[in-house]
Amino acid sequence: MKKLLYAASLVIIACTFSSCEILGDGCQVCQTVSYENGNAIAWGTEAEYCGQDLLNIKAIAPSTVNGVTTYWECR
Repeated sequence: MKKLLYAASLVIIACTFSSCEILGDGCQVCQTVSYENGNAIAWGTEAEYCGQDLLNIKAIAPSTVNGVTTYWECR
């Protein structure tokens, strides 16, 4: 029983130091999308963001240049 508990503890510890999805750290796929007059005109490359990186992406305010507004969109 102690060996099983020890093994389970090691797996949980290993997951906390890696990008292991067992504990579900709230990852999302995000990309930039540019809109002009309410119509999407350009899309950035999708990438997966997790944890603090995801929070940082979601905190970025939209930017508007020459009537084109660019947002970060995550799903």
